[in-house]
Amino acid sequence: MADAMVADGPRGEKRKASVLDNDSGHAPRRIRPLDPDVVNKIAAGEIIVAPVHALKELMENAVDAGSTSLEIVVKDGGLKLLQITDNGCGIDKQDLPILCERFTTSKLQKFEDLQSISTYGFRGEALASISHIAHLTVTTKTEESNCAWRAHYGSGKLVPAKPGQSPDPKPVAGRQGTQITVEDLFYNIPTRRRAFRSTSDEYNKIIDMVGRYAVHCSHVAFSCKKHGESSTSIAIQANASSTDRIRQIYGGGVANELIEYSTSDDRWAFKAKGLVTNANYNLKKTTLLLFINHRCVESSNIRKAVEQTYASFLPKNGHPFVYLSLEIAPERVDVNVHPTKREVNFLNEHEIIQAICEHIRSKLAAVDTSRTFLTQTLLPGGTWSASDQQASSSTPSKTSGAASGARKTPARNESSLVRTDTNMRKITSMLLPSSSMGTGVRGDGVSGLQATITGTNKDVDMIKYETVEREATACRLISVRELRAEVREEMHHELTEIFANHTFVGIVDECRRLAAIQGGVKLYLVDYGRVCYEYFYQLGLTDFGNFGIIRFDPPLDLRELLSMAAELERTATADASGKVDEDGDDEMDVSEIVELVADQLIERREMLMEYFSFEISPAGELLSIPLLVKGYTPSMAKLPRFLLELGPRVNWSEEKACFEGFLKELAMFYVPERLPATIGTDDLPSVQSGGKAVDGETAARRDHVRFALEHVLFPAFKSRLVATKSLMQTGILEVANLKGLYRVFERC
Repeated sequence: MADAMVADGPRGEKRKASVLDNDSGHAPRRIRPLDPDVVNKIAAGEIIVAPVHALKELMENAVDAGSTSLEIVVKDGGLKLLQITDNGCGIDKQDLPILCERFTTSKLQKFEDLQSISTYGFRGEALASISHIAHLTVTTKTEESNCAWRAHYGSGKLVPAKPGQSPDPKPVAGRQGTQITVEDLFYNIPTRRRAFRSTSDEYNKIIDMVGRYAVHCSHVAFSCKKHGESSTSIAIQANASSTDRIRQIYGGGVANELIEYSTSDDRWAFKAKGLVTNANYNLKKTTLLLFINHRCVESSNIRKAVEQTYASFLPKNGHPFVYLSLEIAPERVDVNVHPTKREVNFLNEHEIIQAICEHIRSKLAAVDTSRTFLTQTLLPGGTWSASDQQASSSTPSKTSGAASGARKTPARNESSLVRTDTNMRKITSMLLPSSSMGTGVRGDGVSGLQATITGTNKDVDMIKYETVEREATACRLISVRELRAEVREEMHHELTEIFANHTFVGIVDECRRLAAIQGGVKLYLVDYGRVCYEYFYQLGLTDFGNFGIIRFDPPLDLRELLSMAAELERTATADASGKVDEDGDDEMDVSEIVELVADQLIERREMLMEYFSFEISPAGELLSIPLLVKGYTPSMAKLPRFLLELGPRVNWSEEKACFEGFLKELAMFYVPERLPATIGTDDLPSVQSGGKAVDGETAARRDHVRFALEHVLFPAFKSRLVATKSLMQTGILEVANLKGLYRVFERC
């Protein structure tokens, strides 16, 4: 017999068919019972597949014990240390000797009890399995006990903490509840231990499982962190609502688009409730938090049904976030169908799933009156080329990516926190606006626009704004499209993102046209004159052929305005050169220049009116100029120079150069002018600046510019400004970084 056993080869090795044929004449192998230690290790390998399964069993036991707070500490993805502390009812000292033996439980007495089981655990295998593949320590205290008791387990039995000591539980100090510490998981199964390549992946699985139970167990507080770190990856308060829990774990992008639903059917004996995202939100992959009778399970049938329900509401390759808590009569559910209790079977599965999906469909249809799509516009009003659209479709949505990665809550770092919120109400919003600024800036009526310009200067008092009732015309000029494409090519993406999400801090220096904005955790100093120039130029390209109108009543004499500008230019040139020609017989003939520029503008008055709303009569009267933005009026003191510059600085012979030159001069005209620096308070009738008194007209203009910058222009930069590379070089400067300040403070 011994020889026959040797001929069979090593035990456990798979034999080939030829060997079996040769052994047909030998006696069959004897059947023997396995060693209990082998049995327990095999069973443990089926129940505890990974650290996350051990944690799931321990969390369910803690919730069954009536805990309202769970604290979880993890080291090396749970392989080195997995500790869970609860404040439940605890374990009686008399039960500690048999605590880790297989099939010892307080939740089940006979097989029929499975039909009405309402707890998470029932087989009594979790702690026994863990004790066979890890070093297990239990510290527990009941309400009646005077102290806590600590016990160490190995292979399902009590073991001494150190060699030579007694294995009996030891009295220790502790609070009510139970603390279970699992160390060196799979230490005696090296093959399983080596299969885990990344501890970070295992930790992410643990965070995912803790997050699922944190959303469902609304009466329990959860915290989870890595061993040795002060910050927590998940921190949920016991009184937090389900929506708040989802917000903290999965991000605000998910929580802001949730729909609450609830349905039941006595015929199929079920109740379902939960939260789902609406049609405005979608993910790359369906996130399904499924709890059947409060047990976290998986169901491919429910997942497929939910995805089919959302197929008619979401775009292609879009998937929802679904939290579903399904309660079914216990006698209609079979929970004992999977070693890790990951799956369950229940009666009338098809009918129940169909009823739930129909209810979710009705909820989605009820709120699908409007839909929001987030897009990135390169240039406001510009058309996208085919290559741009392909690149856009192939680029993942930033919101979706943030939401899918929001499951892992980042560690709280004070130096990375943004200290302002643009949605917060400022104290200045509670003050009544002054009469010079007016309240009609945000309105669309003519009276609102008139109020913003009253009192700025003598010329503006005579201006009236009109709303032109005409249909917008699409610009199909190749030259304008090329100018828009040039702006897109010069786009600086990072700076554009800063302006799109900035917070306006305030005006720093009106003489040098400097303002402060906050972007994330950084403070920037911005040349708002340079930024306004870029904005108004791009606005001219966007609204080309569809400008508003600033109409003069009565009309202004074009030649008189040009003469004023030419005289000022001649005086400035003479002062710069130090030569003054008393006879007026200098190189600059004012009348000749005026007539030359006036003839150019009058000759092209039809083109100027069609494309720029710039109206000049045949007799040389200026009737109107373009209106680019509501709520802000350019300084009319700059009008003569603007008209004069249109002569030499615009190439009237070439279409593209003409449009580019005119729009740049128009943008320069709209840029807020430099104002005298203020000293003291603006409430004084006269403000001292550089030793000179500032009159009421300048003070009123300053109020208008300040209000327009904060409430009109900078808010418009968020949505309509494409920051260029040249603006990055000359228009913005980083002056403070919160992280850098923290490092400075740490050295102090």
